[in-house]
Amino acid sequence: MSVTCPRKGECGVRRPRWRSAGGALLRVIAVWAVSTVAMLVLAGALPDFRLQSADGDSATQIAVAAALGAGAFGLLGALVWPLLVRTLLLVPALVLGLLVFALNGSLLLVALWLIPDGRGAASPETAVVVAAVMSAVSSATGAALAVGDDDAYRRRLARLALRRRTSVVQDPAGAPPGTVFLQLDGVGHDVLADALAGPDPLMPTVAGWAGATHTLTPWRTDWSSQTGASQLGILHGTNHDVPAFRWYEKETGEVIVSNRPTSAAELQRRAMVRTGSGGLLSVDGASRGNLFSGGAAQLALVLSVAARRGRYNRSRAGYFAYFSDPANATRTAASFVVEVCREIKQSLRARFREDGPRVKRGGLYPFVRAFATVVERDVVVAAVIGDMLVGRTAIYADLVAYDEVAHHSGPESRDARLVLRRLDRSLALIAKIAPHAPRPYRIVLLSDHGQSPGETFAGRYGLTLEDLVRAGCGLPVSRRARRSPTGAEARNTARAALHRPEEEPEETTRRARRAAEPIVLASGNLGLVSLPSIPGRATREQIDRRNPALLSTLAEHPGIGFVLVRSEEHGAVVLGPRGGAHHLDTGRIVGEDPLAPFGPGAADAVRRTDGFPHAADIMINSSCDPETGEVHAFEEQIGSHGGLGGKQSHPFLLWPEELTPPVPEGTELVGAEHVHRVFRRWLGEGGGPAVPVGGEPRSSTDTAPGAGEIRSGVDEMRSQGATSEAFSPADGAAQDKKR
Repeated sequence: MSVTCPRKGECGVRRPRWRSAGGALLRVIAVWAVSTVAMLVLAGALPDFRLQSADGDSATQIAVAAALGAGAFGLLGALVWPLLVRTLLLVPALVLGLLVFALNGSLLLVALWLIPDGRGAASPETAVVVAAVMSAVSSATGAALAVGDDDAYRRRLARLALRRRTSVVQDPAGAPPGTVFLQLDGVGHDVLADALAGPDPLMPTVAGWAGATHTLTPWRTDWSSQTGASQLGILHGTNHDVPAFRWYEKETGEVIVSNRPTSAAELQRRAMVRTGSGGLLSVDGASRGNLFSGGAAQLALVLSVAARRGRYNRSRAGYFAYFSDPANATRTAASFVVEVCREIKQSLRARFREDGPRVKRGGLYPFVRAFATVVERDVVVAAVIGDMLVGRTAIYADLVAYDEVAHHSGPESRDARLVLRRLDRSLALIAKIAPHAPRPYRIVLLSDHGQSPGETFAGRYGLTLEDLVRAGCGLPVSRRARRSPTGAEARNTARAALHRPEEEPEETTRRARRAAEPIVLASGNLGLVSLPSIPGRATREQIDRRNPALLSTLAEHPGIGFVLVRSEEHGAVVLGPRGGAHHLDTGRIVGEDPLAPFGPGAADAVRRTDGFPHAADIMINSSCDPETGEVHAFEEQIGSHGGLGGKQSHPFLLWPEELTPPVPEGTELVGAEHVHRVFRRWLGEGGGPAVPVGGEPRSSTDTAPGAGEIRSGVDEMRSQGATSEAFSPADGAAQDKKR
């Protein structure tokens, strides 16, 4: 969809300055008047709120007191609130969101104190209510008055997003179109198609695009169907050596976790070194809410720079940009509380109905879900709006709300569908803003992976993958199944917002390293087993000599679909049940092909991962029901992704028809790196910038453009005590973000 300026004056033709100033003055007076009336109504309705002296006042005196109180509150909101929020950046951003009501109420108490003769007074709890209502009324009035004035509307939206007023577009009339890439995390192709179907579609805004201005195209992920691999490939052009969401590197003894700030920074540095290029967004780009920067100069809520210092590079600067408007802060804080209550209600309903499959949703999860579905969504959408209003060339933003809810409620659940409906409203807002931007914009909607439903491996079989591996090695197994660490995607964004250090490795992993026992990690329904006692990548023959029952125990288990190992004699071999084997190097199949249930392209995906330097000694994919597409996650998720099987490997691309097709007709779009090449081509169409392409991929530590800055960021985070070894327990304080 390309949105142009429909009327003269919207793209750079400005009214005389005196007319703009006069209109602004009239709007200020109108907002003041409406706020005064609102304060009078509240004073009459709330017993603990008064606008008159103890001896009583006339109606005129009360009205004057209300006008003075409304004016003082408005000035404090405009002048003091941004300074207060900037000071409180030292306070965790999530805590700041929860403190919004108290802060706003405090400003109202100060405003009432400024009214002469002590006419204004309110109890603290009443002040919170009055401040919230006043902020909402003034914001709604200002927005309503500005809608009829295009220049004023654009300026107001720019203030709400707190972007610089000066557009980066020097010649609006001749500016080439910009491109906005909006990623709906975890929304599979079939899920979106269902949401667009019927006379009353679940997502009416997107349904209006599909078939009219946009075309829906599926694409296929790599074996590692998770945000770390997909987004790194899309934004930086390579996801080489990203075998899973988390993996163990023997040479350093560290566990890399894609959504840890130190790990994300290191993965980004490696990608930039390999490609010799800054990334998709290196030319006038903005990265919002992503794991990686894509080479963008404008960053907000980007995990790979989350722990950097500096005014513009700090992850929480995006929170300041949003919360510095008291109306934004109040609205989001209220929505946060509503979302927490909604999750508690939905969880209790699922428990009372005995819905299955089901995972635990207690503890702090309701707050983490609210953070992902409300706070992060609002901040990212506001940042995208701000980028459009100043005319940035390429914008890439990730909205993680659906993925977070689908992990715990199921990808086709009512809970997840309601999130899709709310995301559609956010997309509608972005589309509505586009005509007010100084250049036309093309909106590309995509997802990084889908999700596959199914009962957890532990829930179905009564033991975790680690228990199964230990049994195959003849090691003691816990009598009670432990919960595997979850990789649901809001955990680390919440931790970064809370300004908390990265989590330490789970005790079982540290103990396994010390005892040279197998290290078992999970990425959805993809499991990785590393044997620290064997240097380099262990071969099938070495594994059989040390643990002769391990591979057969894994391959023959009904919850395991196939196992990948490397043989000294046959190269890469995929093992399956009943003695089935697929020799990837030669294509020779013995017995039943273990990869057959996973569809075309499975062998190519597994073969590519086998060539990664950090492929695990044993790579395990859960079984998949060919009829239902259900898989068994090795984590606490009933909607999962990370491996092969079902809909998790089939995301979507909804692209404007004015662009060239992503692939020729009859050809499949496969792999995140291929999507990167398509996006890079699209950015150059219509007179847009050509993204610089680096030389041949490099494996040395030579510094690619910007890689030195990333390396210094990694070093700084480590010096502050962060570690890329950590992975989080499932019942921790928050959920992992963007996987």
